[in-house]
Amino acid sequence: MSLLTRLLARGTVVLANSATKLQSLQMRLTAGEVNDDMEHFEPYGFTSNPLAGAEGIATFLGGDRSHAVVLVVADRRFRLKALAPGEVAIYTDEGDKIHFKRGRVIDIDTVTLNIRASNAVNIDSPVINHTGKLVSQGDQIAAGISQIKHVHVGVQAGNGQTGAPAGGQ
Repeated sequence: MSLLTRLLARGTVVLANSATKLQSLQMRLTAGEVNDDMEHFEPYGFTSNPLAGAEGIATFLGGDRSHAVVLVVADRRFRLKALAPGEVAIYTDEGDKIHFKRGRVIDIDTVTLNIRASNAVNIDSPVINHTGKLVSQGDQIAAGISQIKHVHVGVQAGNGQTGAPAGGQ
C-alpha cells in the first residue's frame, strides 16, 4: 500500500453522531472498509448533520488507519448548481436555502422562516417592501402611538367619525 493510499481515502457517510463536541462519522471507505468514530472537523461557525450517502474525504494521520479525520463532507444529491462566480449558499436536502447572490442580494427560500431574538430584531432600511398578510400577536406602535392602547379625540355618539388618535400612548 503506497503512502498516499494510507494517508487519504474517499468514502460515503453511513451514520453521523452530531451530539458530541466534535462530530463523529461512520464511513464506508473505498475497498469496502468501514471505519467508525471518524472525527469530522468542520469550519468554525458552520455545522451540519450529513445524511447517509453523503461523500467525504478522510485523512489518516501518520498513515495510521486507526486514527481517521474527515476533512470535508459534501452531498452532490442536494448541492445547489449554477451559482455565479463569487456566490455563496447554504442549503438543505429539503430545498431550503440562503443564497448570497451577486449585486449584494440575499435570497432566502424556505416554507417558513422563524427568526427568534432574545431582545430585539432591528431593521435599518430606508424602504421595506412587503407582500402578503402581516400578522401580529401583540401590539404595534407607529409614531409613538399604540394600536391597542390608543384613544381618540373628538368621539361622537352614533354614526359620526372620531378624531385622530391622541398622540404618544
